[in-house]
Amino acid sequence: MTDTISRPSPRNRKDWFTSSYSNATGSCVEVKLIAGGVLVRDSKDRRAEPPVIALSANGWTSFLRAVLQ
Repeated sequence: MTDTISRPSPRNRKDWFTSSYSNATGSCVEVKLIAGGVLVRDSKDRRAEPPVIALSANGWTSFLRAVLQ
């Protein structure tokens, strides 16, 4: 079964946050919690419509587990 999530426009910068592990150069990602999952984007990309990766809640959990191993 495939998880589905709604993907709002990333134009609104409200509610995006960065990791507490972000470095001074801004080399990190930003995350926005949405219904059913998260949106992830490059924190350095300030275009009006930056590329965004949409992950379901299960996809985000799998990603975090893989990164933290």
